[in-house]
This record gives sequence, structure tokens and C-alpha cells, in this order.
Amino acid sequence: MNRTFQIVPLVVVANPFRSKAARVAALISMFALSGCASFSPDGGMAVVAGVAGETIKKDVVSIRSGEDAEWARSAVQRLLRRPLTVDTAVQVALLNNRGLQAAYNELALAEADFVQESLPPNPTFSVSRIAGNGAIEIERQVVGDILALATLPFRSEIARQRFQQAQLRAVLETLRLAADVRGAYYRTVAANEIVGLLNDAKSTAEATAKLAQKLGETGSLNKLDQAREQVFYAETTADLASTRQEATSSRERLARLLGLWDGDLTFRIPNTLPTLPRRPSALPLIEVDAVTHRIDLQIARIELNALAKALNLTEASRFVTLLDVAGIAKTTRDPDGSRFRERGFDVQFQIPIFDGGEVRVRQAAATYNQAFNRLTEKAVNVRSEARDAYRVYRSTYDIAGQYQREVLPLRKIITEEMQLRFSSMQLDVFALLVETRQRIAALRAAIDAKRNFWLAQSDLTTAINGGGSGDTQKESRPTTAAQAGGSGGGH
Repeated sequence: MNRTFQIVPLVVVANPFRSKAARVAALISMFALSGCASFSPDGGMAVVAGVAGETIKKDVVSIRSGEDAEWARSAVQRLLRRPLTVDTAVQVALLNNRGLQAAYNELALAEADFVQESLPPNPTFSVSRIAGNGAIEIERQVVGDILALATLPFRSEIARQRFQQAQLRAVLETLRLAADVRGAYYRTVAANEIVGLLNDAKSTAEATAKLAQKLGETGSLNKLDQAREQVFYAETTADLASTRQEATSSRERLARLLGLWDGDLTFRIPNTLPTLPRRPSALPLIEVDAVTHRIDLQIARIELNALAKALNLTEASRFVTLLDVAGIAKTTRDPDGSRFRERGFDVQFQIPIFDGGEVRVRQAAATYNQAFNRLTEKAVNVRSEARDAYRVYRSTYDIAGQYQREVLPLRKIITEEMQLRFSSMQLDVFALLVETRQRIAALRAAIDAKRNFWLAQSDLTTAINGGGSGDTQKESRPTTAAQAGGSGGGH
């Protein structure tokens, strides 16, 4: 809901006094009102939706009503009716993950902070009554924080940049969730594919173990060869059980990221990984792309700009930390019934005898320098991460392609030739089984290589756009504008 606040100018409250100080305070107040912010209709989600749409081509929603929840639920149910691809899995997570919704709630809190920091301070009204010996004295005061009003435009600008940071942090959480879902998806599908491979291997190993047992009973096979075939079956069975557990755990992790539970846990995913693309992506400007698009770098740049403005504000107000002006009206009634009215004003300010603001200035300068050095370090790290991610992407593509183009076709030829020789009784069954083991190992290595490529492609996307675990640590909420440059106010 778009809300605006109606501010009562100080001149209206101080109107009975008509003092010069009250009129000055009123002018400052009206000037400051022009900088007041209001709540946006979407709670700042336009930036999040825009970046998500451009970067990962997905929709996001901040669920704030029953209608929003119903829309998201219906969209998730439509996606779950079909086997999930990696793209549909990411979309389900962005609509259904409650942790992401909590991050969007943080954005709403940040907007509230922004609006509050941009509001002028409330004036303070006080009334005192003193009676004695038949005389009565009544005094009324309206006190305004002139320093807060004078610095309001600067503090409002700092608060606006803090809100922009909060929007980008919400974007970062969105990209981080998408990256986590992609990784969990590829690991789950790869585990399913290996389970299928080991199921076939177990059947072959079981048949071989039974054959070895029968040959041993007839004396045609010695104990050493029998033990070799039986241990192959036992190891394959144990490997299959371990891989099934890994596949189950990977599926549960994916379900958690998707925010699914109860009846939605029957979602379907493929049993084989996607095929490799025909050619890898060429990214000659990978470092430039990363420095330009990384969300954590943009957050750090905004932080540096906000701290620069806070430093300027601290330096400008270093000697004055308190400046209050009060309009005063006093009415006195004597015992004889006569009345006297007095008007005036009161100014309070702090004398910088012991603290001349040097401490605050040095703290602000040190904080700015710290942010500058962290931004520089982050820019260096981002470039390195992008280079490394692209090298890993290319190498995993080459490795997976080598298995697809060379290793597996050659293994197939070897297996076919071994079967021909076995059919013509040139080889015994155990030589054929040795080759079968080697072919199973090659197939499993090919699945691992293909999984590593898809994970590397996901990491490459993360290295360019941000959202990975290597970005920034979980950031605490930044210092408010009031803390950075002086006292704030609100209505």
C-alpha cells in the first residue's frame, strides 16, 4: 500500500506565539518537508524483479497478501505437474522458498528505515502551570530540533542509498537461491543416473557371482577367481546402497530449497543429465562482465558513496551536535485578577569545549577508508573468480566432451569385440566380465564429468552475476543515516 504522511508544519503549532524564532523554524520545516519519502507501491521489489528477469529470466514475488500467496501456489502447482527441468526448479524455488520471502521482508524493513530517516523530527510541546499565593503562571513551549531539520536533506540522501543497498541485497539472495537450486538439481539428477548404472552393474555382478559359485562347485573355478567375482558383487551392492542414499539426500536438499513438503514431495526430475552443448560459450570479456554485473560489487560501491556523504556531513556538523529552538508563551495571573502575557524564544546549543568533533570525524574517515579498501579487494577477487570460473568451465567441458567423443565410443568398440571373441570361444567369460567392469567405471566417470560441467556452468553464471557463497559474508544491517551524520527525526 502506498502511504504518505501529512506533516503539520511547525508554524501551525507555534502560530499563537508569532515569534521570529517560530517563523524561522517554520520555514526550515517546510523546506525539509520536500525531502520526505513515502512507501513505494511494491515495497522496492521493482529492482529485484528487474534484475531477476534480466539475469536469470525468472519471476519473483513478495508475498504480502492472500491473493499473492494464492497466485504463487497456483504457479508452483502448474510447474510441478511436469518433470522439473533446472529452469522450472529455479522458478519453483523463487516462488515458494520461505527463506527468500524472509529476505524480501528485510527489504520492507529497510524501506521503513528509509522513510523514517527522511522525515523531519517531531516538535515537542510542553505546558507548565505554577500556582501559589493566589497567583497562577502558565508557560507553553514548542521546541524544534533545528540541527536535524538543517541536515535532513543530507541524511535523507544517505538513507536513500542505504535502501538501494537493501534492494541489491534482496537481489543477491535471489541469485544465491537460484545458484543453490541449480547445484542441488544437477547433483540429484547425476546421482539418479549413477543409481541406474549401478543397478545394471549389480544385475551383471549377481549373475557372474552365481556362475562363479556353480563353476566352483564343479571344480572348474578355483577359490581365488570365485572370491574375485563375489567381491565384485559385494562391492557393487554396497556402492549402489551408498549412491541411493546420496541420491535421497540430494533430493531432500533440493526439496528444501524448493520449499516443498507433504504432497508436493512427489515431484519428478529426469534420471539423466542434459547432453553437452555443441560448443562452449566464448567469453573474452569475462572480467569486465563480472566487474560490471556483480551485485556484491554494486552494494560495496553504494556503501562507499553513502560513507563519503556521511563523512562530509560529519565534518560539516563536527562543532554543532545540539541546536534546539523553542517558542515560549507565558501567561501570569495575579491575585487581583490582572493578567500579563509574555512571549519569547529559547535557544539551546552545545559548546564544543572538550569534544570538538574530532573523534567522530576520525571514526567516519576510518570507516570510509575501510570500505574503500574492501571494495578494492573485492574488485580484485571478483576478477580472479571470474577468470578461474571460466577456466574451470572450459576444462570441464573438454573433459566431459573427451568422454563422450573418445572414451565411451572406444569402450563400446572394445566391449563389442570382446563379445565377438567370446561368441567364437576365443575368450572365456571372466575376460569379458573384466571388460564389463572397466566399461562401468568409464560410464560412471563420464557421468561425473558431465555433472561437473553443468556445475561449472552454474558457477560461471554466479561468478559473473553474483549470488554464490564466495560473494560476501552475511551482511549486517548498515549504519543508519542518523548514526552516520547526526540525530534523526520522525513523525
